[in-house]
Amino acid sequence: MTEITLEDIRLARRRISCHVAHTPLHYSPLCSARLGFDLWLKMENRQHTGSFKPRGALNKILSLTPAARAQGIVAASAGNHALGVAHAARVAGLREVDIYVQADAAPAKIAKLKQYDIRMHLVGRTFEEAQQAALAHAGSTGATWVSAYDDVEVIAGQGTCGLEIMEDLPAADTIVVPVGGGGLMAGIAIAAKSIDPGVRIIGVNPAASPSAWLSKRDGRAYDPYDHEPTLAQGLAGGFGRVPFAVAISMIDEIVLVSEDELVQAVAALIDSDQVLVEASGAAAAAAVFAGKIKSGRKCVAVLSGGNIDASTLSLILNRCRRPEPTTQAVGHPLF
Repeated sequence: MTEITLEDIRLARRRISCHVAHTPLHYSPLCSARLGFDLWLKMENRQHTGSFKPRGALNKILSLTPAARAQGIVAASAGNHALGVAHAARVAGLREVDIYVQADAAPAKIAKLKQYDIRMHLVGRTFEEAQQAALAHAGSTGATWVSAYDDVEVIAGQGTCGLEIMEDLPAADTIVVPVGGGGLMAGIAIAAKSIDPGVRIIGVNPAASPSAWLSKRDGRAYDPYDHEPTLAQGLAGGFGRVPFAVAISMIDEIVLVSEDELVQAVAALIDSDQVLVEASGAAAAAAVFAGKIKSGRKCVAVLSGGNIDASTLSLILNRCRRPEPTTQAVGHPLF
């Protein structure tokens, strides 16, 4: 069976450390007071390109042989993985880079991608449609496929986020992680549980795309997965076979959050800590704020990405706007 060790993650950190940020672990006094336990926010929204994705993409691409690099690379994404791969390709000096992005990806992410020397292909309305087009390209050209989550080097790279959490807060008892394909959750689980087997790892799926929740419940990876519409595009779709194989036994629980809970969390983070994240990035906080996480004393919520565009933010804030005195309050749960 595929295996990833703590040493693999430490090797990944040595490989990528010059090219990623050690992101802040921010203590939230207001949230902690309201929740009744200490809450830290792992701010991957402040990572290069605005999400955690460069960690895994860099580890994968920098581990390729010269011959594989010369053959080119190809990836598919809802947006953040595309940016991570584009950043990693720039670091590695690659020129043959094809990235397939679902056509309705966030405008902010597409605009960022245009700054890179890559070939961007807008394909399909879902991540799975973009992924199938990218896999066909890889098959016809021999380019190296850089998966968003189903790859041991990618998962080891994402695990460096877990190393940082455990080094910055060794007393953490609960780590809550947004989960889509599962690469970030798997990497963090391996790193954290290897250092402290008692730490609880909780994944958070959007209720519109409960592939990880179903995978844990049924004992098999649901990938691909035909999901409902969700603001958390980066978490929509299947839960990978490699993350399932290497880490599902380390995941203590997976919980679901609704679209309203995602919306409320984005707004709550602005009010409590002046932190701006996309809906996918807010999923862990949404579960905490909705009372779905039972933490002992010290909880870390991973904010996995911050690439939100102005129109989506406006939509979210309008849904959370302060009511007139004569109407029923619809504000977020913390305030």
